[in-house]
Amino acid sequence: MDQDTKLQQAKILLVNLGLPPAQANDRSAWVLLALANIKPEDHWHQAQAPLLPTVNIMQFIRENYGMDYKPNSRETIRRQTLHQFEQARIVDRNRDDPSRATNSKDNNYSLNQPIIDIMKEYPNGEWSAKIKEYKESIHNLQELYRRELDLHKIPVRLPDGTEIKLSPGAHNQLHADIVHEFCPRFIGGDGGIVLYIGDTASSRDEGGKLMVLDVERLNALGVPPMSHEKLPDVVVYDEKREWLFLIEAVTSHGPISPKRWHELEDALVNCKVGRVYVTAFPDKAEFRKNASDLAWETEVWIASNPDHMIHFNGDRFLGPH
Repeated sequence: MDQDTKLQQAKILLVNLGLPPAQANDRSAWVLLALANIKPEDHWHQAQAPLLPTVNIMQFIRENYGMDYKPNSRETIRRQTLHQFEQARIVDRNRDDPSRATNSKDNNYSLNQPIIDIMKEYPNGEWSAKIKEYKESIHNLQELYRRELDLHKIPVRLPDGTEIKLSPGAHNQLHADIVHEFCPRFIGGDGGIVLYIGDTASSRDEGGKLMVLDVERLNALGVPPMSHEKLPDVVVYDEKREWLFLIEAVTSHGPISPKRWHELEDALVNCKVGRVYVTAFPDKAEFRKNASDLAWETEVWIASNPDHMIHFNGDRFLGPH
């Protein structure tokens, strides 16, 4: 059987599974074939469910179907096909480790068992009946999957008692440590007012809470509107001392370097309160890797030694400069 026939069969299958036209196109059909490890000469009953990162999916398509997606197409495949497959419960993400961060380089995708069962009957067996069963159970499958994901989210209780959940991952765990451990120790008895928390692994199109963002209070302090990428990871206001803590969480890169410090100072030129710049690390090993990049007149906090601070300054301890 030639590759064009396989492509058309995959598109028919996607349409019958209920995917909209944008996800029943050639790209999505090739992705489906890769996920099932179905080559042009294979029969559908040979479908498998390997754990495949996006780059491996692209490699399979290139080697077996001659479509050479460029490296910058990876995000398109993830956002325009795999994300919709995940929503429709065609695939699981990180079946081997549901707690893996959404933005991890080790993310992988694999077909669900009901889809494999359908493929084993396709195109000459009872596949239509299997699709009917799949559609009748889709709501339960989605609910079970949501509950599984929620189990691995990181709970964060803000100083005012509000509870939020961040996506799993080391970076967001450090965000939680900042709120739970740093704030009560170094931002007064109440832990201050959290004005912003970024969730690096979550996104609006995944139905997640992208961030905590108190625009009204930030504006009142003279902090201009800034994009998610420009703000430090956690921003907390100490109302009593009138200090604004700008905290960068570092698990692989991105401390408050001299360049970053100047960028933030320029952006916050009209800020009406004192600014305290803090780089937070999960442990000493991560601190050592980044120590040479840290700016003077900033502070360092290490989550594994939460009672201590390192002060990169000469004339005073913790405070705005």
